[in-house]
Amino acid sequence: MKKRILMIAYHYPPVLGSSGIQRTLKFARYLPEFDWEPIILTVHPRAYPKIDNAHIDDEQTRVYRAFAADAAQHLSFMKRYPRLLALPDRWSSWMLGAIPTGMYLIKKYKPDVIWSTYPIATAHLIGYCLHRMNKIPWVSDFRDPMVEPDFPAEPLLRRAYQWIDRNTVYHSRQVILTTPNATKDYQSRYPELPASKFTCIENGYDEEIFRTIEKKTGLGTEAKDQRFVLLHSGIIYSSERDPVQFFEALSLLFQQKLIGNNNLKVVLRATFNDHYITSLIKRYQLESIVFLEPPISYEDALSEMLTVDGLLIIQAANCNSQIPAKLYEYLRARRPILALTDANGDTAMKLSGLGINTIAQLDSKEDIAQKLLQFIQTGKTQSAQFVPMEKIMLNSRSARTKELAMLLNAVTNSDQL
Repeated sequence: MKKRILMIAYHYPPVLGSSGIQRTLKFARYLPEFDWEPIILTVHPRAYPKIDNAHIDDEQTRVYRAFAADAAQHLSFMKRYPRLLALPDRWSSWMLGAIPTGMYLIKKYKPDVIWSTYPIATAHLIGYCLHRMNKIPWVSDFRDPMVEPDFPAEPLLRRAYQWIDRNTVYHSRQVILTTPNATKDYQSRYPELPASKFTCIENGYDEEIFRTIEKKTGLGTEAKDQRFVLLHSGIIYSSERDPVQFFEALSLLFQQKLIGNNNLKVVLRATFNDHYITSLIKRYQLESIVFLEPPISYEDALSEMLTVDGLLIIQAANCNSQIPAKLYEYLRARRPILALTDANGDTAMKLSGLGINTIAQLDSKEDIAQKLLQFIQTGKTQSAQFVPMEKIMLNSRSARTKELAMLLNAVTNSDQL
């Protein structure tokens, strides 16, 4: 007989623009294979900045959408709104709809576990309230740390995050992080708690989708463009993934005539920071090399990864305890990967552990320029590093869901903890 899990997540179809939806979506997709039935509690689509109705959700999953408003969209006047309406985030009003909806779902389905996922902090507040009101075991999925030395910078928001962080950790039966360093960080942050309370379940990729795309289109072959096509797929933050040194490296190589529009094309897909990136393209006069492209469907984004010459990952040192979720999809696409990141961070360590050493320091234009030239050469001559498929499969969403199911089984059988 299957057990039930109430999953509280802001990022769920039809939201567009966040790779975070895949974590909850695929957990829900694969949990039934491990004798767990998911019930999803999420927000009404009006609360999403952008949506894609073509990929709303799996009809086999019970999805309940509670009232929620985006303070920036629905509660503002002349683009201004009271700060208290956006604590701990712009979707704090979700609690007004989610708590009664959650109480209804608990009464109807009698879930064995409550699960909530960050980075929308309100999800953990909802999980906290439902746990305290119903005494159901609660598993919190932090993914990344809520509080860092320099984040959040705003004092009021920082105090709110610290309160949520501490209460979530103390009242959760288990706390899940997505990288080894983030897990160690929480273990050291709360030394009075058992280290076993903190578990690492990494992100992953969906093998079924990749196989479907490859079978349907015959993708996975060489890119047709005569130029070396380098793709960055996803958000480029101005701080956590600041590409200034990358642009300076491109400019340096361009001035030296080592790269040009005849041998290199850089595609930045769905940056969600186009204004800033456009200013960099103009500043360094790279309009003939660097191209901004709009968001596309998830399947189309994966298809694009399969056809380019190289894949670019960017992660700053202030995110050393994080690994971009798309890295796992990059691995499955089996194209050469160039990482601009700190050598001591989890992103670099993940790649190095798989035998990939095409890594440049994000804060060094000289290092980036040198590694980029080497990367283009090895990519075109087919001497780039590829990870064996058996190692890649260990990073599939199905494998990650098995890890989660084992954790949930332990939570509902306290003698196993």
